[in-house]
Amino acid sequence: MLVPALAVAGCDRQAAPDSQPQSSAAPTESAAKSEFNGTLDITNRGKDMPDFTVTDPAGKALKLRELKGTPVLVNVWATWCGPCKLEMPELDKLAADKTGALRVLTVSQDIDGAAKVAPYYAENRFAKLEPWLDPENNLGFFYETGMLPTTVLYDKQGKEVWRMIGAHDWSGPRTAAMLAETLGK
Repeated sequence: MLVPALAVAGCDRQAAPDSQPQSSAAPTESAAKSEFNGTLDITNRGKDMPDFTVTDPAGKALKLRELKGTPVLVNVWATWCGPCKLEMPELDKLAADKTGALRVLTVSQDIDGAAKVAPYYAENRFAKLEPWLDPENNLGFFYETGMLPTTVLYDKQGKEVWRMIGAHDWSGPRTAAMLAETLGK
């Protein structure tokens, strides 16, 4: 069965979901920055956005390919993945800062879907992020990185520009440089 294998391989710095202690304590700044060790990958540049549909906790559907026209940053994550959760506030700020120029789409790979994601979003009160769900892990299998988080930038034509495999500091100057070509700034 591939789903458990992907879950175990995905966020390699975390324990299995059932054994992981839950804590809302924020990591220290130096500990947080050490988790931002993602790898930029451009080997799939030009590949079409996948033809998948994700849903929100209320069941509203969103077809990814219908997002053409505006650049989209798709972040594949899970509530049990510490580095994923670490970068969520930064993704929310990026979404707020780039409103109208970039859509930031966070897609949870949690098998329990809304039961896990809705409370997490309620607790964190994200201003711009929307809780999209992919409990069958279609995106995780499509991207074939074996790592959470995985974040993929698509241009306004729906073509992949790059992907970040692992957590990234979305508030840093490297992010601005990585987005500049696609956003035209």
